[in-house]
Amino acid sequence: MGQTQFIQTNKGRRLAYHRLDGRGPCVVFLGGLKSDMQGTKAVFLEDWARKEGRAFLRFDYSGHGESSGDFTDGCIGDWAEDTAEAVAQLTQGAILPVGSSMGGWQALLLARAHPRRMAGLVTIAAAPDFTEDGYWASFTDAQKATLKAEGQVELPSDYMEPYIITTRMIEDGRDNLVLRAPLDLPFPVRFLQGTADTAVSVETAVRLLEHATGPDMQLRLVKDADHRFSDDRCLALMLEAIDEVLGANT
Repeated sequence: MGQTQFIQTNKGRRLAYHRLDGRGPCVVFLGGLKSDMQGTKAVFLEDWARKEGRAFLRFDYSGHGESSGDFTDGCIGDWAEDTAEAVAQLTQGAILPVGSSMGGWQALLLARAHPRRMAGLVTIAAAPDFTEDGYWASFTDAQKATLKAEGQVELPSDYMEPYIITTRMIEDGRDNLVLRAPLDLPFPVRFLQGTADTAVSVETAVRLLEHATGPDMQLRLVKDADHRFSDDRCLALMLEAIDEVLGANT
């Protein structure tokens, strides 16, 4: 698997990463909230890239995995900066971001900021604008009062320890929304979404599809697939989507 390496960002954050040299476009895996680069999809893609001789990058956002910082100090904008710097420092030429959950939002932010570098885009259970449409929209008056008074609120998670959601995460999220303004994706795009996903709804996936514009965009719903999207069937579908996007660049 190779030894973890590190880069320093302009903001002084130390980001952990694994990179493979190979032919491009470079596939860049963007993980979800509180996930890390040791997850099933990230490691699976690295194994695939190694066998294919494909350039590949996976990394941890600040406050995640082996990177510096505390999760509760971070926000969407910080992780977008991390993503942009990792791509700038560690890749050359065209890239293919593969974003999972919050990483799907990050992939969209990256594509909006650097469209000329995009060979295409693949997302898995993309969660754009979730701080506003998921967290804030579902907060009770009591939770909003707690957030105002204490600067954070604790939310249960189906997958790990509770999430600590801070005022900064909510307010910064509003500065990074992608579903409130035009979102042009002028390259091949594949959105993958499980129908049994309890974290990101099918309605969110359809909203993203209908909102974004582009010449080659598809949403694929996978019956009974959950948010992890990591069983053999789902991993094969992820590779199929990547191969289609890469094939469109040959």
